Amino acid sequence: MAFKGTEKYIASRELQLAVNAAITLEKPLLIKGEPGTGKTMLAEELAKSLDANLIQWHIKSTTKAQQGLYEYDAVSRLRDSQLGDEKVHDIGNYIVKGKLWQAFEAEKRTILLIDEIDKADIEFPNDLLLELDKMEFFVYETQQLVKAKQRPIVIITSNNEKELPDAFLRRCFFHYIQFPDADEMRQIVDVHFPDIKKVLLNQALQSFFDLREVPGLRKKPSTSELLDWLKLLVAEDIPAEALQNKDGKQSIPPLYGALLKNEQDIHLFEKLVFMARR
Repeated sequence: MAFKGTEKYIASRELQLAVNAAITLEKPLLIKGEPGTGKTMLAEELAKSLDANLIQWHIKSTTKAQQGLYEYDAVSRLRDSQLGDEKVHDIGNYIVKGKLWQAFEAEKRTILLIDEIDKADIEFPNDLLLELDKMEFFVYETQQLVKAKQRPIVIITSNNEKELPDAFLRRCFFHYIQFPDADEMRQIVDVHFPDIKKVLLNQALQSFFDLREVPGLRKKPSTSELLDWLKLLVAEDIPAEALQNKDGKQSIPPLYGALLKNEQDIHLFEKLVFMARR
């Protein structure tokens, strides 16, 4: 079954091709793009589209590749041995399965999401090369070879915070999610707010894209932040007139705290608006 997006996820033609190509090639799909462009949601909606289980591995700065395979709980085994527990004689009782192991042992094909891989140490991707390529790994404590029963569809996301190793990139199918243009954004908004007033939406999109064009912003507002802002505008019944620029000059939109997420960007925007009014 080819992925074509879902009712809740508008996938561009290029993204659809990338997903289906990665599935055909049986390679991990590496997705990059601005935060808030739907990288994580892609895996969630792909799982729904293919009626597959989703296993999510959210990466932190302290995450090690070994944790995705398994961990040996030596502390619990030592404690149980001191208490005279019989289960200490089977070391398998102290092997904690990681996300890759869970995906490999699944009887039904799964979607494995490795989310924000660029948060981890630079060696993290290299430490998973063999496992993602061969779809197997060895458990030394139990002398067990774990092989994937059904090759999972692997989605890997990155916010581009650091470069990934070339050897890792060669094993992936890559796609960069371009930020939606105005027409694509309307389709996305229509999924979440089908009854929003067109006049309000038009003015909100104009203000949103104008804000993204402000030079010097540390963090441009994303799709998810636009949706939050629209939800507030609808909830507070803000009229479209409140978003319009006065006398053709830039103005500060209401509830802009949903769009700008740090004080530097807020001060910069307020300063530019003040200068534009002079």
